[in-house]
Amino acid sequence: MGRVAVATAAAFGDIGELVVSDLDLSAAELVVSEFAPMAKTRMRASSVDVRDDRALVALLSQADVVLNTTGPFFLLGVPVLRAAIEAGCHYIDICDDWEPTLDMLELDGEARSRGVLAVIGMGASPGLSNLLARIACERLERVEDLYTAWPVDGGNHESDGEEASTEDETIDGASAAIVHWMQQISGQIQAVEAGEIVTRPPLVPVKIDFPGFGSGTAYTVGHPEPITLREGVAVQGSSASVMLLKSYTAAFLSVLRDDIDSGRVSIEAAAEQVFAPSVGQRMKALFRSSRYANSGRLPFFFALARGIRENQRVTVGVRVTALPKGMDGATGIPLALGLRQILDGRLRETGVHPPEIVIDPKMLFDALATSCTPSRNGLGDLIVVTEN
Repeated sequence: MGRVAVATAAAFGDIGELVVSDLDLSAAELVVSEFAPMAKTRMRASSVDVRDDRALVALLSQADVVLNTTGPFFLLGVPVLRAAIEAGCHYIDICDDWEPTLDMLELDGEARSRGVLAVIGMGASPGLSNLLARIACERLERVEDLYTAWPVDGGNHESDGEEASTEDETIDGASAAIVHWMQQISGQIQAVEAGEIVTRPPLVPVKIDFPGFGSGTAYTVGHPEPITLREGVAVQGSSASVMLLKSYTAAFLSVLRDDIDSGRVSIEAAAEQVFAPSVGQRMKALFRSSRYANSGRLPFFFALARGIRENQRVTVGVRVTALPKGMDGATGIPLALGLRQILDGRLRETGVHPPEIVIDPKMLFDALATSCTPSRNGLGDLIVVTEN
């Protein structure tokens, strides 16, 4: 994801120097060697261990902005943001864990006192999902329920008669992303009920009726969106981030959840088992799969808001017709486009903010459209709003 963000930012042309830093210097050098020949800015590689506070602050003190793609964020999000604030360096990341999101929001006062802007969660989900939610909620006078949905292996991939493929969106590789995923489908997560933050188990089924598509079932997962959107758009009812899953996948995740919660496996071991499940895990998942409904005809990436407008109950669905190719593109490109708004001087706020508060949705989706698979021509071609 960082590599894609680098490739996108290197083409901007108004960055004095773009430094690619990694724990492994050779990995950073490889990225620089790949993109420097066609970059519109000077590039160099460096090495840093983000767990070394002094070294990290020293590095960030040389920068105006840092794009943080280290993970998992429940381990590494807060330390990097603290270092950026101490260094007086603006910050933007792809944090997809709700626990550090709460901790990073608590650093708002410190960031303001140092004149630092921090945008947290500017990837696909969170990030694009927050902006879709904002678009949906702007059509309501009162927001009751709000859901943001992202695909694992479910959701309708066809939009407007064209193939909006999410095949490459499926998580692949036992990386920090998978460790994050196991963290957020186990234990307890936070969601919103009756306008208040509550603690609940994950993988709770949510029945959704999307205007123009019909109904389907999605499953709750620990993510930042309900935490930040609760205040950002004043949710009065229920809110959650949900995954679109096939029945077997939902059942298999429930097996992994039970193994983690019982202490039979660690989160890291479960991340490995995503791609190499035991015979017993497969059998349990097959046995359970009849209990889990699938996503039906729901679109593949969307926000859905229910509420009141002109004394009438209205449901607003906002979906995308395409995304950049792969999870790396769908996450790394929006991150770089968020940086673009910082560089343009459009974001004059300081403090710690989620995307829906400071990012301009139209500007970002217009810029994103040409990077999608297949390519789109702008906001009106990329975003579809339907109501009932």
